[in-house]
Amino acid sequence: MTQAGRQSSPRNGSGRNSSGRNAGQGGTGRSSGGGFSGRSAGAGKRNFTQGEGRPFKASKPREAAPFDPDNPTTADDYNRGQAARSAKPFRKPGSNKPGFGKAPGTPGALKPKPKQAKQFGSKAFGSERFGQNLGPVRKPSRSRGPRQDVPQSELHDADGVRLQKVMAQAGVASRRVCEEMILEGRVEVDGVVTTELGMRVDPTTAVIHVDGIRIQLDETLVYMVFNKPKGVVSTMEDPEGRPCISDFLKNNKNKGERLFHVGRLDVATEGLLLLTNDGELANRLTHPSYEVPKTYLVQVRGPFPQGVGAKLKSGIELEDGVAAVDSFRLVDSTPGHVLIEVVLHSGKNRIVRRMFDAVGFPVERLVRVKVGPIGLGDQRQGSIRNLGRQEVGHLLASVGL
Repeated sequence: MTQAGRQSSPRNGSGRNSSGRNAGQGGTGRSSGGGFSGRSAGAGKRNFTQGEGRPFKASKPREAAPFDPDNPTTADDYNRGQAARSAKPFRKPGSNKPGFGKAPGTPGALKPKPKQAKQFGSKAFGSERFGQNLGPVRKPSRSRGPRQDVPQSELHDADGVRLQKVMAQAGVASRRVCEEMILEGRVEVDGVVTTELGMRVDPTTAVIHVDGIRIQLDETLVYMVFNKPKGVVSTMEDPEGRPCISDFLKNNKNKGERLFHVGRLDVATEGLLLLTNDGELANRLTHPSYEVPKTYLVQVRGPFPQGVGAKLKSGIELEDGVAAVDSFRLVDSTPGHVLIEVVLHSGKNRIVRRMFDAVGFPVERLVRVKVGPIGLGDQRQGSIRNLGRQEVGHLLASVGL
């Protein structure tokens, strides 16, 4: 660009607006004093030289906002939204999924959602420390005769105690919550579901279940768990002077009670032993017809070849008959050692050791960690603890009591 062109350029400082901002309206541009002379000199126009502000510029009309039927801003928009919504075709949830509308069971059909069990607001024995995750109540698999329907009026004992009071005293929940459990049909008295708040029962003879859990009303009965260490004999007294169960009961408040140990563990085996003075429970837990499962952790020398677990599940021929485990699971493997979990319901003497000897893997260490619904958890070796009431209820229910 030439020198003359640069001087007359609109972007040049000295020649800026040399022809005025609105040349078509008679403006004169920037004056030598630096002020503006206005659009015209006619009367009635603003004099911008006196600082009356910038010239008025009419705003453009704003474009109408797009109509959103879900977010109306005026009454008209609301009415239009109602009409638009009513005009939409109804679509069932999930109708866009492949397989929608096909009959259940046909190829490509949607899988039905499993029905969830009814969840109640309050849990029986919910305030206890132990027995919170025992799962559903396990009942014995042995067949029983049909239960007779007994009218609730025949279960009422006029001289007894109100049912909700008996439940509250047994530690189920507060009396108000126990009343709600009764009204919800969660309570059985002598095998019959009751929903009457005015029912009275005899606590010494009535058999009460809440959510399938038996309530033990006899406070003289004792239920304990002993984590037996290695080297302790599973007897209350030993003529040879070896350590026995009674040695660990010296500091227990129930040391004067005559207790039964449910089952036995050999001297070298560690783990869970149940102690109780409930003779009926002890007999049922050891009777083979109730098939109470027992869980063991077995340590053997590795590696452990495939197929041995299937062989243990199918059955091993021993000197006193065929024995099999209910389940077999490899828990951990370290160089030279394998940890296995087995579950079986047989109560034969040294059954686990004999089965592993038969397949060529002698047991290095054996720990019983669970009997029925009762587990050791983090209980330390040599300690004895009382079962919680919920644990007792599950244990009783597992053998049909």
